[in-house]
Amino acid sequence: MKTSEEIRDLIIETVRRNGGHLASSLGAVELAMSLAQSFDLKRDRVVWDVGHQAYAWKILTGRDESFGTIRSFGGLSPFLDPKESSADAAVTGHAGSAFSVALGLAAARDQKGDDGHVVAVIGDASMANGHSFEAMNNCATATRKIIVILNDNGMSISGAVGSFSSYLAHLTAGVKYNRAKRAIKAAGRKLRLSFLYSPLHRIKSILKSLLLGDLWFEQFGFHYMGPVDGHNLEALSSALAAAKSEDRPVLLHVVTKKGKGYAPAEEDPVRHHGVAPHFEEPSSDMRTWSDAFGAALLDLAREDKRIVALTAGMKDGTGLSSFAKEFPYRFRDVGICEGHLLSFASGLASGGLRPFVAVYSTFLQRAVDQVMHDICISKQPVVICVDRAGIVGSDGVTHQGLYDYAMLKSLPSLTIVQPKDEEDLKALLKEALLRDGPTVIRYPRGKAPSCVEIHKPSSSPRCAIWATGDCVAKAQAVADALGECEVVYARTLKPFDSDSLARQRREGMAIISIENGALIGGFGETIGADLRFGWPDSFIPHGTCGELEKKYGLDVDSIVAKTKEFLGNSSSVQRKEG
Repeated sequence: MKTSEEIRDLIIETVRRNGGHLASSLGAVELAMSLAQSFDLKRDRVVWDVGHQAYAWKILTGRDESFGTIRSFGGLSPFLDPKESSADAAVTGHAGSAFSVALGLAAARDQKGDDGHVVAVIGDASMANGHSFEAMNNCATATRKIIVILNDNGMSISGAVGSFSSYLAHLTAGVKYNRAKRAIKAAGRKLRLSFLYSPLHRIKSILKSLLLGDLWFEQFGFHYMGPVDGHNLEALSSALAAAKSEDRPVLLHVVTKKGKGYAPAEEDPVRHHGVAPHFEEPSSDMRTWSDAFGAALLDLAREDKRIVALTAGMKDGTGLSSFAKEFPYRFRDVGICEGHLLSFASGLASGGLRPFVAVYSTFLQRAVDQVMHDICISKQPVVICVDRAGIVGSDGVTHQGLYDYAMLKSLPSLTIVQPKDEEDLKALLKEALLRDGPTVIRYPRGKAPSCVEIHKPSSSPRCAIWATGDCVAKAQAVADALGECEVVYARTLKPFDSDSLARQRREGMAIISIENGALIGGFGETIGADLRFGWPDSFIPHGTCGELEKKYGLDVDSIVAKTKEFLGNSSSVQRKEG
């Protein structure tokens, strides 16, 4: 087995070249090593939550030689996937699901009469997710035996928040308890008082209560063990051996340091959570959609004191750092709890404020019920700012933001819009503030153009290309190549401009749609486009956006070729998906 130093060197070298999740994986190297050594992966199941911290696990479970391909087109998945290795017990990419999945595996094992171990590895931020709480509440009745490892580095992506993180900090300070417990055990062995196990056990329980307080985990039927130094292999192996010997649910509290072994990541784990290839910083002229949103919302907030900004553990990623600094009492980070985020926003709106919720598309999926139940029914003026709406590239299948429009478009009361450039994003935010009802504003990952121009066709157009947001520039490039198309900027996706569509139909135009979203349930389907370009009915893997667009025929050259073929072959309009 590779040493921890060798594993860290390989992770740093690979992430420097490919980009990826650095600090979390560096912090979990020894934990992955002890798990690989302590369990039989032919019969035991290990479920890692999210997968940010599991690069060492990939290296230790037969993927060391191919690890250099991680996140690259056709290479290893950025997260965990059973199709890639049987050592990966489940697909992971979103926080909070590992506990429930592991609990199901344990319950299935019990019912079949098997005896393998089931382990869930959960970060402290994921443990505070409502999904994890629901699994914990069900654990004692679902299985007789499971090991939950709480990987506590005191961090979310943007720093830990909430009462639960404070509670863990209190437990981490419980090293005094561990020292006292070891002293009692040593005294018992020295005085040959092993026959007094029960009295000694009661003394340990009293000691635990006095030094750590009423342990919350144990009220849910767990035997709490820890805290354990997560960078001490001997301590980890000993703790795992003890956990395996218990015939009851165990919660093993492991304390690690995010970014361990790489000084820049240790000093600034937020900045080194997810990094670009070569550890490059965005250039000064690289103003992203997240940056543009954050700046525009900050300007609005200076004018309207009702505005509050909310996020779910993604302050930096969603562009809200400056807002939080200038208006700390008007900023709310609820942690990785998207369902709570949307319901909380509903309450704020009902109380007379104007909440702007910044959330990635892939994570908004986790709160569709709250959008419907708590926001749309009562028409609360909540503005849901959907970042990373569209393909995201190297983060892969669990993070592609392709489904939010299809999931939300059927909800009454909801207005859905998408800007084509930074100037229009500012305008749409202002309009949403004035709207007496909920609004969704979608925008993609990457650079935000300051202005995207639409050219009028020089002659009577044969077709109309309806394009959503970031696809407008692509649609214009297609129209310029074809020379016979009118570009329609679908600024409002719901309700869309039905009058313009009806006019174009009357004039005999073919209707073509281009969108950065799923074709099934997508905008092209909504308007009944004759030729539709979007992402197919399959999960899209990882790769650069350019590589994926070319593979699925969504680059400009492919769209031009297919549109030419369609227009050349159709004397009468036939609906077709591209």
